[in-house]
Amino acid sequence: MIDLALLSLAYAGAFFIRFDGPPPAEYTETLLVSLPGVVLLRYASLAAFKVTRGSWRYVGLHDMVRAYLACAVPSVVLLGLRRAALTTDGSVLDLVAVPGGVILTDFVLAFFAVAGVRAMRRLLDERRATRLLRPASERVPTMLVGAGQAGYLVAKEIQARPDLGIHAVGFLDDDSRKVGTAIHGVPVLGATKELPRLCAEAGAQQVIITIANAPGHDIRRIADICEGAGIPVKIIPGVYEIVGGQVNLSRIRPVAIEDLLRREPVELDVTSIRRFIDDKVVLVTGAGGSIGSELCRQIAEFSPERLILLDRAENALFEVDRELRERWPSLALDACVADVCDESRTEAVFGAYRPHVVFHAAAHKHVPLMETNPGEAVKNNTFGTCVLARAAHVHQTAAFVFISTDKAVNPSSVMGSSKRAACRYLEGLDRISDTRFIIVRFGNVLDSAGSVVPIFRRQIEAGGPVTVTHPEMVRYFMTIPEAAQLVLQASSMGQGGEIFTLDMGEPVRIADLASDMIRLSGFRPMEDIEIVYTGVRPGEKLFEELTLDEEHAQVTRHPKIFIGRANGVEPLQDLERKFKRLEAVCDRFDGAVIREVLCEIVTEYRPAAGVIGNGSHGNGQRDPAGQSYVSPNGHRRLSVSGNGNGQPANAEKKPSAEGAIRDG
Repeated sequence: MIDLALLSLAYAGAFFIRFDGPPPAEYTETLLVSLPGVVLLRYASLAAFKVTRGSWRYVGLHDMVRAYLACAVPSVVLLGLRRAALTTDGSVLDLVAVPGGVILTDFVLAFFAVAGVRAMRRLLDERRATRLLRPASERVPTMLVGAGQAGYLVAKEIQARPDLGIHAVGFLDDDSRKVGTAIHGVPVLGATKELPRLCAEAGAQQVIITIANAPGHDIRRIADICEGAGIPVKIIPGVYEIVGGQVNLSRIRPVAIEDLLRREPVELDVTSIRRFIDDKVVLVTGAGGSIGSELCRQIAEFSPERLILLDRAENALFEVDRELRERWPSLALDACVADVCDESRTEAVFGAYRPHVVFHAAAHKHVPLMETNPGEAVKNNTFGTCVLARAAHVHQTAAFVFISTDKAVNPSSVMGSSKRAACRYLEGLDRISDTRFIIVRFGNVLDSAGSVVPIFRRQIEAGGPVTVTHPEMVRYFMTIPEAAQLVLQASSMGQGGEIFTLDMGEPVRIADLASDMIRLSGFRPMEDIEIVYTGVRPGEKLFEELTLDEEHAQVTRHPKIFIGRANGVEPLQDLERKFKRLEAVCDRFDGAVIREVLCEIVTEYRPAAGVIGNGSHGNGQRDPAGQSYVSPNGHRRLSVSGNGNGQPANAEKKPSAEGAIRDG
């Protein structure tokens, strides 16, 4: 009824506007005769475009577009009838004897009446909800940093959700063209360098960084400004965490260490990845782990024919299986509880599913733990890989992707050498197999299970101290989603026998990482929470390397992926003889013998001198005399004093990440 009344008033108003007042008598008759037909035609159009069905409370841009089209179509019809009904002498039939100006004016009035009343209803409802749920005086005045698309979404969400207790007082943006404008009614006040002054003037009590793809150095700069001004700072999820272009304010959180290390989003060749995954049966080992589970999530986006999750940790496997089934209900999915070291079980899995692509992410990864359990490291990391690779070869799997580690380059640990031995086997097998064996190598991933970030987080929550092994300890870091994306990209490029190295960015001092995490938690390093240096652990190096000189790593078509190949690949038969000897000793409790055989297979392996008399199980002991590590150039050895305070006798600075990749 409201729409009929509005359409009637609009039509009558069009006549009054056309004649600057009441229309002449003859046009008054035309108005009265034509009004029912015109109004019914317009109302029928509104119904056809479903304008009459929508809820006025939630009207949006799409509803406005539908209202525009619903008003435009009858106007076009009326103008067409008017033109078609012209007689030879220029007169017009009485049924459509309506001036063209009236029809156009009626279109404008009808649209603004229909759309305007709906927009007004929504505006009134939102204002009423704002006053009822939480007045502006009770919400936290907040400055938003970043007046782009993500900032617009945040401002829109804040205004739609007053119950969240956030009141946007302004935007800051370094694009001078935006200053003085308004984003969803929120003014852009100035640049980020003016943050302290503008926050004080606007009365802002917190800052939210609303840039979904902000690099880490920008986040650090803004966080430092906020820290200096004593203003709490939060951040929206990164581009990897935003789904479907929606920013959920419930996921806005304090700035974390992952944000400070954030890099530009990875640009993927989606076509090549889809060609590699689409309609393929894909098997992921270690599917319950940090990298394995993220690989599964991203593989699911590329429509595999079937995705097989394999892990021996049933709880972790159960969780990722449940998550994938909830997010991708139409995905063909199977979860297999299995140990890659179990040859018969592995053979059964390959026989049942015949995977086209295998991602082998299952591994023992903790360096100190594997130093005291070298037999288990060898069985899982080396022989488990061999079992899986042989099954892939026998069942003619198209591609086998091995997730390696920077600790396999000039290794000083059992973990690193066990992974390097597996690489040697894959390089040899690739020479005789139709399966493409591809190796992808990268460094640490942030926030993975058992990594340094969650350990530091727990220590900070407990009030400290935060334990760091050495003040000059340096590591490469990458986020889990970025690592998984680059693994998929590198895998799609592989032809077999390559070693792909991921660009890890600049190396990070672990001591700096600890200090940043303490500050982000609202404490002062060495004042509120102490950092304690515990000494380098067995098997650890001060610096990790990403490539060997002999691999001659070169840049690929993707700027964050490098490619190399091993020179002088040992014949598979010779390797298998050495592996048989290694297999024979890996169950012993004599770690020295295991390391001795590993040195025969991985000639660049230099065991740390700090662990004695350990095997598959047993107690590792630190050699009081000290430990030896491979220097960054991979040849000369660096001696680190074992005095317990973590201070090196002589330590060298590692070259930049770019140099490390170029020089090996």
